Amino acid sequence: MRYSYLVFIVLSSLFTLTNSLATENNTPSNRFSAMRVFDMEYATDPQISPDGKHIAYVRHSMDRMSDKDQGHIWLIDISDGTHLPLIDSEAPSHSPRWSPDGKSLVFVSATDGKPELRLFYTQSDRSISLAQFISAPSRATWSPDGKHIAFNMFVKGKSPSFTTAVDKPEGAQWNDAMKLYDDLTFRFDGRGYLAEGTTQVFTLPIEGGSPRQLTHGDADMNASAWLDKDTLLVTGNTAKDRDMDIIESEIYAIELLDLSITALTNRDGPDAGAEVSPNGKYIAYIGYDDKVLSYQQSNLYIMNADGTKAREIAADFSGSIGQIKWESTSKSLLFSSEDHGVISLYRTDLKSKVSKVFTGIGGGSIGRPYANGSFSISQQSKPKIAYMAGFSDRPAEIGLSDYKGKKQQILTKLNDDLLPYLEMAKVEEIKVKSSHDGKEIEAWVAFPPDFKADGSFPMILEIHGGPYTMYGPYFASEMQRYAAEGYVTVWANPRGSTGYGEDFALEIDRAYPGNDYHDLMSVVDEIVARKYVNDKRLFVTGGSGGGILTAWIVTKTQRFAAAASIKPVINWMTMALAGDIAPYVRRHWIREDPWSNPEAFLKFSPIRYVDKVKTPTLMMVGEEDYRTPAWEAEQFYTALKMLGVDTALIRVPSAPHYIAARPSRLIAKTDNIMGWFAKYDIAKKDQQNKTTK
Repeated sequence: MRYSYLVFIVLSSLFTLTNSLATENNTPSNRFSAMRVFDMEYATDPQISPDGKHIAYVRHSMDRMSDKDQGHIWLIDISDGTHLPLIDSEAPSHSPRWSPDGKSLVFVSATDGKPELRLFYTQSDRSISLAQFISAPSRATWSPDGKHIAFNMFVKGKSPSFTTAVDKPEGAQWNDAMKLYDDLTFRFDGRGYLAEGTTQVFTLPIEGGSPRQLTHGDADMNASAWLDKDTLLVTGNTAKDRDMDIIESEIYAIELLDLSITALTNRDGPDAGAEVSPNGKYIAYIGYDDKVLSYQQSNLYIMNADGTKAREIAADFSGSIGQIKWESTSKSLLFSSEDHGVISLYRTDLKSKVSKVFTGIGGGSIGRPYANGSFSISQQSKPKIAYMAGFSDRPAEIGLSDYKGKKQQILTKLNDDLLPYLEMAKVEEIKVKSSHDGKEIEAWVAFPPDFKADGSFPMILEIHGGPYTMYGPYFASEMQRYAAEGYVTVWANPRGSTGYGEDFALEIDRAYPGNDYHDLMSVVDEIVARKYVNDKRLFVTGGSGGGILTAWIVTKTQRFAAAASIKPVINWMTMALAGDIAPYVRRHWIREDPWSNPEAFLKFSPIRYVDKVKTPTLMMVGEEDYRTPAWEAEQFYTALKMLGVDTALIRVPSAPHYIAARPSRLIAKTDNIMGWFAKYDIAKKDQQNKTTK
């Protein structure tokens, strides 16, 4: 009880401190204030119709009363710009997918809280429920003849037991039954402790009825694409040691007549994302030969429809292949790839001739500037491309391009009722040479509205997670909040970030955290040298991979006035034994056993060097985080307390690894970080001292 009360006091006092600094009077502010998070809308999952006339997409908004990011499907008529919700319902809806003839859409929704697949008829503007389920369906995909839909659904299994429970007396209040687990992975972030069972593949006629289960067994299977009206492609890992090698997967063909399954791929490494060419002759997919490294780029492959003659195409392309789509001629594919902070779209023919179509996909991360984004294409001879369009000053919109990428237009203006009237932070790109070896490091700076380069402003260095991911010049509520409160806010892609080639990413293989520290400090040096900030008012924070780097930084330098380590890895030994991806950490990251070589884990663990820390350091973690579990942050917090270093611990109730999934948590996260920094900001201390005199 006392512990919970102390955490509550820390949370409340920091939140109050920030709010008092941010709003000294009651006059309306035209800066990006905390509650503006609830005003944000953004677009995801654009799906263009086969004839290129309509785009269905998911429009996200923040519900103040339920504190949720709610998605609803909207429909755009490309010819006249009509923009309307797909159906008149308050129930969330997502995953719209067009029928092959473009006359209907299947999507996932709910009625009375029960998940369902619904079918929308474009000619009548009506929708019907195909089926309701106990478990939510996902990955719905149409058969080529438009008569069936394949989808994934969880199938409950039998719970293990060593005994038969005794009968308790009627009305007795006994303890809940014991929970027995016998799988290596028994909990997972965002899902909690896992129910016994697996994800399996089903089909359903579009007239409705009872789903037919196609796959069975102890391995998860996922629908990918229809090879023809009688054959479905699925992805899964049926290997006996699949729990030890969680990245492994193969592509299988299932004959619907007799449910026979044939493996079309068989290498050591993941194969997934199967896409069948419009003429039915080829299957394109992504994957790689597993070299047991912490990061490996996905490559593009095609094989004949029967699985023969598998070969890599676009082999000389330097980036990692993301989403892939065939063009209607079956002679070329479009694919997305991370490209120096942004996502670009490329075209390749079957002879591996690659060209860039356009760039600017992204904007789907509302909290931090990750480059999330997707696209779809029509099935015309000269297809149209619908995509998530990313910007530095607004969240993702729906974009439309011709097949050459020459004529691009933005079809939505989801935040034009608000953002034009606010003083949004301007973003500048900078590039610096790392002090370690001269490698070029890309970074971005968001400036407060009243910024001037006089060396007076405070700075927040915000470090991305992953670590194999990347930031970019995209709108992010957290960055806008920091800048609105007067912080010059900096984010960068140090070595290990994706989008700069496999070699750049692998600079941290078995060396993380390490020289990426020098990359980040070089960025800070440049910001100080430009007189953007006061070198006595430097602060650092980051989440997940950024959390471990924050904890690592304070063991190596005292240049920051305060730090906030969010959901970090603190001890690679406990991470490799108790995190939800523990098998992957052990097999691919550290490549050692913690019981036989503990030094391999400890030498890159911030806990090993915690006695070097002098910087006031806040720790924050979700109470239901199983990716970097709460005990990671707690180890550092306890050690700092024992060492007499200023620290505080914030446990976020109900939060998994993605703390900002709820708008209120995103607000509380940023405001508590700024509240912590305000305690150690010399300028704010001076201001408070003058006020009290």
